Amino acid sequence: MLQVPVRKGTGSAASTKAVILVGGPSRGTRFRPLSLDVPKPLFDVAGHPIIWHCLRAVAKVPGIREVILVGYYDEAVFRDFSRDAAKEFPHIRIQYLREYQALGTAGGLYHFRDAILKGKPDRFFVLNADVCCSFPLGEMLKLFEEKDAEAVILGTRVSNDAATNFGCIVSDGHTKRVLHYVEKPESHISNLINCGVYLFATECIFPSIRSAIKRRSDRPRIVSYPSSENLESSFFRDQDDDAEKNEVLRLEQDILSDLADSNRFFVHETKDFWRQIKTAGSAVPANALYLQKAFQSQSEELAAPSANILPPVFIHPTATVDPTAKLGPNVSIGPKAVIGAGARVKESIVLEEAEIKHDACVLYSIIGWNSRVGAWARVEGSPTPVGNHTTSIVKNGVKVQSITILGKECGVGDEVRVQNCVCLPYKELKRDVANEVIM
Repeated sequence: MLQVPVRKGTGSAASTKAVILVGGPSRGTRFRPLSLDVPKPLFDVAGHPIIWHCLRAVAKVPGIREVILVGYYDEAVFRDFSRDAAKEFPHIRIQYLREYQALGTAGGLYHFRDAILKGKPDRFFVLNADVCCSFPLGEMLKLFEEKDAEAVILGTRVSNDAATNFGCIVSDGHTKRVLHYVEKPESHISNLINCGVYLFATECIFPSIRSAIKRRSDRPRIVSYPSSENLESSFFRDQDDDAEKNEVLRLEQDILSDLADSNRFFVHETKDFWRQIKTAGSAVPANALYLQKAFQSQSEELAAPSANILPPVFIHPTATVDPTAKLGPNVSIGPKAVIGAGARVKESIVLEEAEIKHDACVLYSIIGWNSRVGAWARVEGSPTPVGNHTTSIVKNGVKVQSITILGKECGVGDEVRVQNCVCLPYKELKRDVANEVIM
């Protein structure tokens, strides 16, 4: 009879940590042109960096005293954020650990396992920083303890068409046990998808990653493919050459499907909002979701509703907004931005020191740092349906971004119309443009 080891520390005495995976510069290509100037995790959505929303959710979990950020950005990138966050969440120690190369979501955890295991935590959360959701970490922890789980994954339902773009979970509706997991399946298996938020028992996850590494090491890889003529010249890759390759592992592709065989892997299905922030345009629907959440919780940060403020709207205290400008819903105005008389801004993000001149109209757009939108100009994207997990649309047979994005220090002339365009930094638009990438 198989003896199951008794898990030490379940219940209130158990200690918990959190790891936030922030990625690195080479992966930020889909977030261009915004990631040319700011690393994606530090891009402001609903008045705060994307990663701040993750950190705030972690800070609410009782007993978490340490958060580790893992990625391969330069250490200096998160220095200011960590310093500011330490003041805002004084009970949490925040440290950034830099990978020597992109190691993948599981490789990074394994590489820094000593730091994660320091202080002997019984379990730890893993959050992907590019996820926008309400982070129901308390509910995940409750399920974890109830089931004496090895792992809990956050899941949500999407349309059958969209599901194959994500990791799909087949679960037992009654027990919530994960029966099967497939990353981006070729055919439909389930519309319950992986949200990129996990809770792992420390004693189980690292052995799982170790055995995945071992499986790779045990399978020698032929470097040049032999045929009967050149059998002599083909060779097997040396074990040392492979050590680095073996450390590059992804939770989604390499680990989760094995965990599903363990019978102690469960899913918490969230009915609340969820979105990935992959492309630059996806920051606009994420901004709307976070603002709506803040409005429901009656956050003091939001502007008070009025005839010209259709909630929810976030206005930075240092921004200047003319009282005749009409803003909202779902608008964020960044530091030192200037909104002129009679301007109309809806479903948009206006970044630091940008200026929207009088009577201009900005809809479904992101206005970059220090950019200018001229008087009577119109900068607009197309609305994306709430349940839609893509921000591209087809116009005249061509796939274009539904959100219009002006990079840093762009200028739109007076009375110019810009529609469904992505504009790289330092460009001047003096004529009407539509459905283009302006380089």
